[in-house]
Amino acid sequence: MPRGDKSSYTEKQKRQAEHIEEGYEHRGVPEKEAERRAWATVNKQDHGGKKSGSGVGKARDTSSSRKGGRLGGRAASQRPASERSRSAKKAAATRRTRGH
Repeated sequence: MPRGDKSSYTEKQKRQAEHIEEGYEHRGVPEKEAERRAWATVNKQDHGGKKSGSGVGKARDTSSSRKGGRLGGRAASQRPASERSRSAKKAAATRRTRGH
């Protein structure tokens, strides 16, 4: 199998890589670098392709997703305290009504 061959990846993994790549490009990363990072992230999460004979059954490593979510909160620090408080109260009220 030549380098760069994506035949051992599932359709879901390919969609995930595409979505991750779009996120990087949206943040200004060059196209080729965004693609490289996206596939590196998919490989880290799933330990390579998931089709038969290629590591199916290994646990997922979701540390990258967790890190992304944590970093996403940085924008909130730029908002005034009153606005953050209002958002937090609104989210808490939503959680209460949904029973979470």
